[in-house]
Amino acid sequence: MKTFEELGLSEKVLKTIEGIGYEEPTRIQEEVIPVLLEGKDVIAQAQTGTGKTAAFGMPLIDLLKEEDGLQALILLPTRELAIQVAGEMRKFAKFKRLKEVAIYGGQPIDRQIRTLKMGVNIVVGTPGRILDHLNRRTLNLSKIKYVILDEADEMLDMGFIEDIESILKGVNEDRQTMLFSATMPAQIKAIAKKHMKSPVNISVMPKEVTVSTVKQYYLNVTEGNKLDTFTKILDASDIQSGLVFCRTKKSVDELVESLQALGYSVEGIHGDYNQTHRLNAISKFKDGVIDFLIATDVAARGLDIENISHVFNYHIPENAEAYVHRIGRTGRAGRTGVAITLVQPREFKLLKMIEQYTKSKMVPMAMPKIKDVYESRVNKFKKLITDTISEGKFGEYSVIVEQLAEENDVMEVCAAALKLVFEKEFKVGLNDLKEMKEEAHTNQSYRLFLNVGREHNVTKKDIIKLLTSVKGIAGNDIFDIDTFNGFTFVNVNEEAGRKLINTKLNVKINGKKVNIALAKNK
Repeated sequence: MKTFEELGLSEKVLKTIEGIGYEEPTRIQEEVIPVLLEGKDVIAQAQTGTGKTAAFGMPLIDLLKEEDGLQALILLPTRELAIQVAGEMRKFAKFKRLKEVAIYGGQPIDRQIRTLKMGVNIVVGTPGRILDHLNRRTLNLSKIKYVILDEADEMLDMGFIEDIESILKGVNEDRQTMLFSATMPAQIKAIAKKHMKSPVNISVMPKEVTVSTVKQYYLNVTEGNKLDTFTKILDASDIQSGLVFCRTKKSVDELVESLQALGYSVEGIHGDYNQTHRLNAISKFKDGVIDFLIATDVAARGLDIENISHVFNYHIPENAEAYVHRIGRTGRAGRTGVAITLVQPREFKLLKMIEQYTKSKMVPMAMPKIKDVYESRVNKFKKLITDTISEGKFGEYSVIVEQLAEENDVMEVCAAALKLVFEKEFKVGLNDLKEMKEEAHTNQSYRLFLNVGREHNVTKKDIIKLLTSVKGIAGNDIFDIDTFNGFTFVNVNEEAGRKLINTKLNVKINGKKVNIALAKNK
């Protein structure tokens, strides 16, 4: 597997890739990018979900010159795809002053005409509306250098072939043409033969995708309640171990820090860690020394660990191949595994793309309730006690109980001991769990403002430690922490929010006195 640097992309695009969080190219990107950068025409057979938009988008941004006006035309079958791909082009061009416009039916054409007159470098559009502009003479394709036909078979099915033929007649003949299609029917091959020059044929169609041994679930979350939702899943289901995937190296570090501060036994691996750390973390996970291993896709490559019961997608991957590789870590050797994906509303298009690629459905999973967390923790605690009773090795503890029983009721002695141990083990008391209102925890939250941030060397661990030092505040009251240069925002449940804004703190973090207030904007 090559790196993006080895594919020949410029420093500006590589900088953008690093910011997006891509760690390695997908198969289609590895095959297509070098060929496009060489100036050759390409016919690529690849399904949605393989990363093909980036396969043509990143080299296209590299090839375009900011001062040369309109140079690229991207044709797609639907308005939704046009909007999506235009957005991707904007993202890839972060460090170049390029302008793109999405042109499709259903949007006022006058607005599109004004944008075209102002000057753009990339036009992304549907064939019908592009042809409309050509007939109105509001779009001139005579100087186009690059043409991309994306989802060509879909455009064929929707009856756009004649429109595409008409459009290509008006495009500069001395151009580079790229055609992407999941299938290659005869009419698509005919267009390629007629309008392309000695194209390089590339096929990265997937092998048989097998996910039948993995039960797939998803939860609809927001960024603000993602950490809270994830910890509730772990607590309510009493999941003993699992592999957790994050999208970027930074997000691995942040999740590890947050979970460790909340008392979970976790370690992370990603590309910035040396080989010794990576091997040690994997060894600890295999031996059960840590419960959860948090990783990026690259760091987990080649990871061979038996009996992984759960795989979690803390961030849904941006291509379906990565999803299949991730969940393939469980459900091996005839066993059944579980994959749970956290999906934000804006990411549902990725979920649908993955379902189409795997030919399977993810089942919506209900948000765990407080009573589920409570019952799971109590059952776990009961098992610890009964297992200890079965061992029968009490030693001096029996003597202590006998001494306490001389002046106290044995039931009260046991209850007091349980209270102390339970609260130490789970960082929350039984009464707190019972009295919590579920609605307050799951639906209502306070957003708090703290006057300390990164410039004060404050970490998320410091914030959690500070907040949980207030009586009655536990780690699972805290949903999310956003640390900025001079301040921090924290989301907590309603009850914790009331306690914190009514508590006068006399605390300093790294010499800075901490003030807590209700944030003005949630």
